[in-house]
Amino acid sequence: MFDPQTLLRDARRQKGLLAQDVPPVCVLDPDGDIVRWLRATGAGKRSAGWACYHTELLEFELSGRILGIVGCAVGASFAVLVAEELFASGCQFLISITSAGQIVDDGDLPYFVVIDRALRDEGTSYHYLPPADFAEADPGLVSIAQGAVLTAGVPLRRGASWTTDAPFRETAAALETARTHGILAVEMEAAALYAFAFAQRRSVVCFAHVTNAIGRAERNFEKGHAAGTTEALKIIAATAEAHAARAGLEAR
Repeated sequence: MFDPQTLLRDARRQKGLLAQDVPPVCVLDPDGDIVRWLRATGAGKRSAGWACYHTELLEFELSGRILGIVGCAVGASFAVLVAEELFASGCQFLISITSAGQIVDDGDLPYFVVIDRALRDEGTSYHYLPPADFAEADPGLVSIAQGAVLTAGVPLRRGASWTTDAPFRETAAALETARTHGILAVEMEAAALYAFAFAQRRSVVCFAHVTNAIGRAERNFEKGHAAGTTEALKIIAATAEAHAARAGLEAR
């Protein structure tokens, strides 16, 4: 009974904005590191037509392509609210890159994981799909993203994540259960984004930047050079290019 088009229509009216599409490829940056880097370097320009009440969208050029990015949309419900509005505003492909905690030890931190399914321990996904343990990604989209990122020279794992609404309520028992499922990392958005994507037939791929060991270990949350932005932008560029190639083949 209430849709993003209605909200955006009235937001444009109130703000005096003309209808204007966002770039066809957009990025969710829950940590905000990429957005802060774009602002600091002057590489990002605020979108004048983005009508969301809660966020700003920056536009930037990457590998000859104009992309949009929204920072600090943390958590399942916020991420999906923004995703709904992005697709209602002309987005055709959404990439999410969020920091995550390590569950199964898969090497020295930090590293990236392309998420192929996410354990649904949040509330938003249940408004899009019937109950089930996992929200599944589009396997074809995950495969082309994985291949493109590896070809671009960025080390990448592929596997499952655990999406939770309450990062400070993770328990030893819950972590052990996640390990028995082979879950690589815990984050806050992927299950909801994948449930939304399946229900609405949208193209979404989620990456986890695994930066911390769960618990109270020292020197957590180190992301590498430029807070991981250099590698994250390589992932975004490679994935956007691979998706465009796939879409072109499917259109033929």
